[in-house]
Amino acid sequence: MQSQSLFTGALLLALGATSCSTGPAPPKPGTPAFNWAAAKENYRAGDFQKTDATLVDIIRTENEFSARARAWDMVLSAGLAQGFSQLADSYEAGGRANRANPAPFHKQVTALRSYASAAAIELVETSRAFLEKDKDPNVLLAFEYPRGAAAEPGSLKRVAGGIVILDAEGDTLQTAMLQRGVLLSVCRAVGAADDPAKTLEKFKGEVLVPRDVFLLAAARALQEESELFTANKLDQPTRQKLLCQQALDVLHAIPETKETKALTTKIQTTMKKIRGA
Repeated sequence: MQSQSLFTGALLLALGATSCSTGPAPPKPGTPAFNWAAAKENYRAGDFQKTDATLVDIIRTENEFSARARAWDMVLSAGLAQGFSQLADSYEAGGRANRANPAPFHKQVTALRSYASAAAIELVETSRAFLEKDKDPNVLLAFEYPRGAAAEPGSLKRVAGGIVILDAEGDTLQTAMLQRGVLLSVCRAVGAADDPAKTLEKFKGEVLVPRDVFLLAAARALQEESELFTANKLDQPTRQKLLCQQALDVLHAIPETKETKALTTKIQTTMKKIRGA
């Protein structure tokens, strides 16, 4: 009886192993499928910088995920640029308020504006590819409603008031600001600017956004982030012009409306004032 039990156990193990081996193999590391799964995992965890880096890897080539990844990356890079920029502005205000010890604030401003600049340039590059390759009348947002809150974190006012916070609190503040930036970017992308509740309703099913609405949101983000490169911030007129021109290119790709005309006029006025433009 003992021999029969051992044989039966061995047979069940063998059958189980055979069954597992015939199932679908997991995606190999480095493949678009693997990176897409990693992007979703990082996004659910609220780590939008890792999500962004993974999406960039996907859109380096044309594959079954690249169209969805481009739309997602546009929303994400716009949100990251906003989050970094607004946090940098608060640290800059803190440096002015804390005249006795402005150095820690200035250090943060330099780093944060560098990150914001990288995200803004990424938005330029990805939106160019989107205009060239993605022509469907509706844009699929193949990701979930993001983590984060639309309200400003309480510690943001402390920073802007010149209070030096601990590194751990600074990290928490940065994460909250990036999540807030992405949430607001998602709201704008679906045509519900500054309305998380309405945006959440849209994410209860498949999210298809009219291309015109999606691109208008991108143009607004490009115009706003062009301010990062003004003389009183990074002082990079070439990059400011680059973002303004891309915003105009995006606007030219959608039908003219009262909103697009007003935004176009605003951008054109800005471009006339850019040094060397």
